[in-house]
Amino acid sequence: MRSEFDDVDAAIVAGTVDPEDKTLEVAADLGFPVAYGMTRADGDRIGAFWEERRDHIQPSEFLLRRGGRVISSTYSSGPVGRMDPADTLSLLRFLEDTRKRKESQSGQPAK
Repeated sequence: MRSEFDDVDAAIVAGTVDPEDKTLEVAADLGFPVAYGMTRADGDRIGAFWEERRDHIQPSEFLLRRGGRVISSTYSSGPVGRMDPADTLSLLRFLEDTRKRKESQSGQPAK
């Protein structure tokens, strides 16, 4: 679905607790940057749930506007609750349609 994200001009960035070598192995064909070696302090900065038993960060996902404002976020405390790519694309398309509709109604660029 990577090309569909490109079609809506969406940038994808990821991060993992994995070391560099494992991250490079997994991320080589993804087509977007993946940070490696995330720490508990990194997780705390974004409000992520840190799983004590396995000593790792649980998924935390954010949809940002170009200016950096968070418009959607998902915090998981286990293996369920991650953003689905198709649902994310649907939301992005909805937001773009809404922006275009506001612009056409007002004659002004929407923020």
